[in-house]
Amino acid sequence: MKARVPDSIVTPGHPDYPLLNSLANDITARAGGTDPLARDFATMLRQCIDDVIMTPKTGRRSYDELEKTEKTYIGTRVEIELRALLNLPRGRLDTRLQGHDVDIKNTMGSNWMIPTEAVDAPCILVAADEVRATCYLGLIVARPDYLTAGQNKDAKKTVSAEGFANIFWLLRDHPYPPNFWRTVPADVTTRIFAGKTGNARMAALFREIQGVPITRDVVEAVAQQRDFMRRIRADNGRGTRDHLAREGILLLSGQYDAPLIAALGLPACDPSAFISHRPVSGEARNLAAQHGIMLG
Repeated sequence: MKARVPDSIVTPGHPDYPLLNSLANDITARAGGTDPLARDFATMLRQCIDDVIMTPKTGRRSYDELEKTEKTYIGTRVEIELRALLNLPRGRLDTRLQGHDVDIKNTMGSNWMIPTEAVDAPCILVAADEVRATCYLGLIVARPDYLTAGQNKDAKKTVSAEGFANIFWLLRDHPYPPNFWRTVPADVTTRIFAGKTGNARMAALFREIQGVPITRDVVEAVAQQRDFMRRIRADNGRGTRDHLAREGILLLSGQYDAPLIAALGLPACDPSAFISHRPVSGEARNLAAQHGIMLG
């Protein structure tokens, strides 16, 4: 996205304000409120992108490594997932909202391609900035005055520099989860996926990356097995948690081990996430023992 997105001028008195404010209120209500919208929208975007990158299967670690057709598919996936998130119906364009045909446009760059059939219609604008891990959700009436004079070979235009001010923002520069694998050095990623079994890969994941909450999605992708949750907790001495404990490493669940995570001074961990830690002091090892975890 642009380094600086201008403030919106779509306020009371602007000709598009009554419509866009009404649509924004409807979208927010469908999401269950402002906070759920921000949380679920960001999570949805992250999932749409990561499902196409497919790091565990392809070894790719970023959006830039995707094929052109895959990048195009992300836009389609976002459209489908956003309709599902907001319980929106199909329409003449991508959806209908309060009786209006609405187009859904997604970009991973700095602008959106507006087709001729969406000119003068309301559009939901979605953007993800992978480098800065920020996302955007806005509304615009795609009036010709807000679009560029030039067009591509498909007669699609983009929002002009002046037109950006006519976007009504629901989310602007909003943080969303960064691509986990962008934060991991390439050699570490290689060692993690060198494991021949799910247990071996999961053990490598938590051995290599300690003190950082790791989401369930990342764990599942690394494990590549349906019963990974059983194995990550304990499996009669054969589970990932058991293997790591024998190495002196704690593998903790945000749901079941929250008191121990807090007592050890580790970062707060979402209930569906996991975190590993190698206690050094006797006091820390005693804390683990008091919570029923004996380290080798």
